[in-house]
Amino acid sequence: MAAWREAPACARDGRWRRAAVLAVLAPIFAGGAHARAANAPPVPAQDSPPATAAPSTGETAGVSPFAIYGQATYVEQETDGFHSPYSGPNSLTPDEGRETTDATLFLGARLWKDAELWLNPETDEGFGLDDTLGLAGFSSGEAYKVGRNAPYFRLQRAFVRQTFNLGADRTAVEAGPNQLAGAVSSDRIVVTLGKFSVVDVFDTNRYAHDPSQDFLNWSVIDAGSFDYAADAWGYTVGAAGEWYTGPWAFRAGLFDLSNVPNSPVLEPCCDEYQIDLEMEHRHEILGRPGKLALTGFESHARMALLEDAIDYGIETGTAPDPAAVREYRKRDGVSLDFEQQITDDLGVFARAGDAGGNVETYDFADIDRTVSLGMSLQGNPWHRPTDTLGLAGVANTISAERQRYLADGGLGILIGDGQLPHPGHEDIVETYYSWAIIPALHVTLDYQWVANPGYNRDRGPVSIVAVRVHAQL
Repeated sequence: MAAWREAPACARDGRWRRAAVLAVLAPIFAGGAHARAANAPPVPAQDSPPATAAPSTGETAGVSPFAIYGQATYVEQETDGFHSPYSGPNSLTPDEGRETTDATLFLGARLWKDAELWLNPETDEGFGLDDTLGLAGFSSGEAYKVGRNAPYFRLQRAFVRQTFNLGADRTAVEAGPNQLAGAVSSDRIVVTLGKFSVVDVFDTNRYAHDPSQDFLNWSVIDAGSFDYAADAWGYTVGAAGEWYTGPWAFRAGLFDLSNVPNSPVLEPCCDEYQIDLEMEHRHEILGRPGKLALTGFESHARMALLEDAIDYGIETGTAPDPAAVREYRKRDGVSLDFEQQITDDLGVFARAGDAGGNVETYDFADIDRTVSLGMSLQGNPWHRPTDTLGLAGVANTISAERQRYLADGGLGILIGDGQLPHPGHEDIVETYYSWAIIPALHVTLDYQWVANPGYNRDRGPVSIVAVRVHAQL
């Protein structure tokens, strides 16, 4: 909620200056860039390597025990003058612009055989649109729920990953951010312990998962109904275990929730916690790789039933107040995640999810049901092989109880217009074009169209344009 954010100062004059600084720094990043794909995610999915990968002759022979990578990303977003007959505390504002800037180091070290330590110190600055409020499927995954005028430091990740290879075969793994070079067997167990993001391990998708390089919208890069455990920056403390066997992968995790919904502070020692489970099957269709994953979560925390919050508002003559009626209970949900390569350049993806609609949302977004579909096309057909064109559509919905809660003036963690006389789906279309100026520097133009922002048919539709500058080392 807005209580966790500092009021933004007028900083428009500095936005393009910061973008220009990133462009100037890009040659420096390029000079030290390691040989890797330009669109590699900041945290690689722990999928089995492709069967065609060349086997390694030694697991770690000649491989450096240390690694350092870096990235910097600037995003500027603007809304148009959309129809807005009224607004509330958590409404999106017409004709508004905001920017975010972040710079991250990925520092890795090999502790012992098949064990890695990674630290990700980061500096951040700026605000999401309306302090990251106004849309259930928020428009920028580069915007945290905490915004500040001046740069500030966070240690976003600090974790150890241990791999237990169960088979005699070995396949080479390339080095990258949060991944040392080495070799793994197709049958293995991977344990990750420390501070990281739930979606570093769960609900990953090669075509829609990294807001610094592909889509921006929250409900495109993750399943919108996946209310995963996180602080206001999207990270948590916990442990995850993964078992890879043949074409299957099974994952389980235990993570701290925030101390109250949408808080920057985690509840320690799993007093309030989340259990995550995932089953994944990797396949080939006409020789092209793909995967299908089923993810489930169960959160245990002090949460309010929406009906209790509504009744409390009626009794007191105020808007519904979930804080006054919270009790220890659970909220769960399930989602599907699909990806499929169609050609060497074209891939498609889809997600669908459903979560409990009778309980307040906790750490991610005000979405009870979601369906998304999209595609990603590399630029080989127009002789720009490192460029990418993306297109996606999303439909987000909420339960009848959540509609009534918002209609009575209740506030979600991201939305709340003070009233909701005419509820509807929040439908989103996003498209982007990522232009590789040099391998270490990508400039992206992004456009999003949102019907019924915050599920409100009285407001919108909204057009949101964005420019993203991303440099990597």
